[in-house]
Amino acid sequence: MTGMTRGTPTAARRAAWTLGIVALLSAACMAGPEAQSADGRLNRIIEQFEAGENALAGEHWRIVSLEHNPFLVDDLEDFLGEIEPDEGERPELTPIVRIPHEADQDYHHVVKQILDAGAMGIVLPQVRTTAEVTRLVQAMRYPPQRGAQYVEPRGRRGWGPTGARRIWGGISSDEYAGRADVWPLNPEGELLAIAMVETREMVNDIDAILQVPGLGGVLIGPSDLSLSLGVGTPGANPSAPEVEEAIVKVGEACMRHNKLCGIYTSSDVEQRSAQGFKLFPIPVY
Repeated sequence: MTGMTRGTPTAARRAAWTLGIVALLSAACMAGPEAQSADGRLNRIIEQFEAGENALAGEHWRIVSLEHNPFLVDDLEDFLGEIEPDEGERPELTPIVRIPHEADQDYHHVVKQILDAGAMGIVLPQVRTTAEVTRLVQAMRYPPQRGAQYVEPRGRRGWGPTGARRIWGGISSDEYAGRADVWPLNPEGELLAIAMVETREMVNDIDAILQVPGLGGVLIGPSDLSLSLGVGTPGANPSAPEVEEAIVKVGEACMRHNKLCGIYTSSDVEQRSAQGFKLFPIPVY
């Protein structure tokens, strides 16, 4: 498992890790409360996309990456003072988490813990196939109940969203259960399943992947994509022409399928927006 120490964690370490994730997600909430949008939308990324606008890091959302940053229990004290939104309010910044696992690893338990802590989206690294995307969607969804309208892909998430209900403004258990589903499969859902575009295989099969039910969008990592395409120097080379060609291809596919599309960049937001990109995880100054 990426970012974990060797050996079996103690119960105390597991508890500290869970508390740390809750506090980490709370860091996405500002001190001043903000009312929910007029239509009751909690997830500001979805709100921006439905309005045809960009979702900018630091303004609408925040991504917490656990992939290349091993979580240390000793860092917990840095997050203990962080706050949650007032009851009835939504977080000022929508919390999204990139998990430390890659798409071909077993990550179901991590997704459950992070969603229970209050995340509104999961970013899955190193995706290659439609089957891997489907597995992410299933990990994020609860099993369908009697009368469910959106049954497939069938969820496998267990119940226990105590922290999530607080981060989501103190909503009831029933309301959380109704809204903790993947968008746009469920138009009322507030969760985003996001697949990282970092592999040659995903670029080649991008149209099929974008049609996986429950996938909310994709997020391009140009550096890892350059390595997968074999155009590194030998390190990452995100400015290689082959990488740009792949980026344009993904953006065009997102526009064809009306899917949320993001990219790690802080300098060419206007150009990328014109190419179909709406999700920007690096603050733009």
